[in-house]
Amino acid sequence: MSHFSQIKTQIRNLDSLKEALTDLDINWKPGTREVRGYRGQTHAAEVTIEQDNGYDIGFKWNGLEYELVSDLQYWQQNLSVDGFLRQVTQRYAYHTVVKESTRAGFQVAEQQKNKDGSIRLVVQRWSA
Repeated sequence: MSHFSQIKTQIRNLDSLKEALTDLDINWKPGTREVRGYRGQTHAAEVTIEQDNGYDIGFKWNGLEYELVSDLQYWQQNLSVDGFLRQVTQRYAYHTVVKESTRAGFQVAEQQKNKDGSIRLVVQRWSA
């Protein structure tokens, strides 16, 4: 029986996911690799985060989104699984908004991190 948990996310863009992990100083490995779990079980993932205890965290494409794959019994991060996903998702959303705004001809005019951890972005576009 597999010990792996697969947690759905709203993450669909691999580049923005990688940028989010980098922003959070998370050491990740690109490319399809095996996420290590209980008793040598493995699960393929497109992004892998190795933990010191020998059990990994990964993000795997399920056809719709990248879901978090891990043996949660051996979770070894500073944050809970929910806290970790909240931080990754926030940085992912930031990068997605900036990319889509740029593609639409906008540029970031101002950004501010609020006390509650939220980010306020002001984008602008000049028209002739």
